[in-house]
Amino acid sequence: MQLLPALEAGGVERGTVEVARELVRRGHRAIVVSAGGRKVRDLESAGAEHIGLPIGVKAPWTLRLVPVLRRLLLEERPDVLHLRSRMPAWIGYLAWRALPEGARPGLVTTVHGPYSVGHYSSVMTRGQRVIAISRTIREYILSNYPQTDPAVIRLIPRGVDPAAYPPGYHPPKQWTRKWRLEQPQLAGKHVLTYPARITRWKGQEEFLHLLARLRDTGMKDFHGLIVGGAEKRRHSFLEELKALARRLGLERQVTFLGHRVDLKAILAISDLSFSLTREPEAFGRTTLEALALGTPVVGYDHGGTGEILRAIFPQGLVPLGSVESAARRVWQLRSAPRPAIGENPFTLQAMLDATLAVYREVAPGGAG
Repeated sequence: MQLLPALEAGGVERGTVEVARELVRRGHRAIVVSAGGRKVRDLESAGAEHIGLPIGVKAPWTLRLVPVLRRLLLEERPDVLHLRSRMPAWIGYLAWRALPEGARPGLVTTVHGPYSVGHYSSVMTRGQRVIAISRTIREYILSNYPQTDPAVIRLIPRGVDPAAYPPGYHPPKQWTRKWRLEQPQLAGKHVLTYPARITRWKGQEEFLHLLARLRDTGMKDFHGLIVGGAEKRRHSFLEELKALARRLGLERQVTFLGHRVDLKAILAISDLSFSLTREPEAFGRTTLEALALGTPVVGYDHGGTGEILRAIFPQGLVPLGSVESAARRVWQLRSAPRPAIGENPFTLQAMLDATLAVYREVAPGGAG
């Protein structure tokens, strides 16, 4: 049984569905508890079950769901309870602790990011096993929660399916025709893509300054794409970004595409992708997806992005905060033949195998 706030878009949600699908494929029963969302259909089509409870609402009344979840655990008798987000984790942890010891499932938590440090976030380190999605996150856990026994931490990086993200992938011809009609400004241009949701730390401002630096050093034949949606509360920052693009004189050299469901195709037709986040990424899935497709990535050398690039494409690493270094690296990559990208060790199957191995560690009697 996996717990998370909702099943909308996002890496946590995708990973939850992937694990549930794999459990079903191996003959297990998989239950997800959340408030629901667009990925419930994917979950149920994979043969897993969804139980709707608003366990992710950050409000005192959510604690009333602790006895509800306790009853649910007694009824469903899962072998493993996997907590994937802080508020659901508190509900799940308190319900789990209220069970008789002999009736408790194995308890697993996944630390998906460098949460604000404090008591509220500490619940993510209280599993019998604690999954860290990158070395960066493992170091975050040990540095900020020294009471966590290093022996219970399992490093399990996220992964992509090589069959879904094959090197040299070409989008369908129908997509390509439509894309060319919708984006005529890209004809004959080097396509430089920044894939990230619109939020202040994600690095879109650095990307715009990078584009301006490329133009000022003589590169004319490029067009930048900023691909990512903005939640309602981020709309003012999106307007700031558009105003910055105007001030830098980039109106004709950058396009804000918003949220797209065809990011794979966009990454595949891009000449370069970027990750210039101000804060370290917990993992950096879009960096991995681009590299898996064969698209080089230029990224700051920190966090999960740095880990991925060091393993697969070290040529793309640039010092944290140095737009100037990033610009030089773009020139270098542009003037050379398309560089080879190393073999990807971060596969979906490796992630699934390791996760289910953790489940077997904690399940009563080693179920499975």
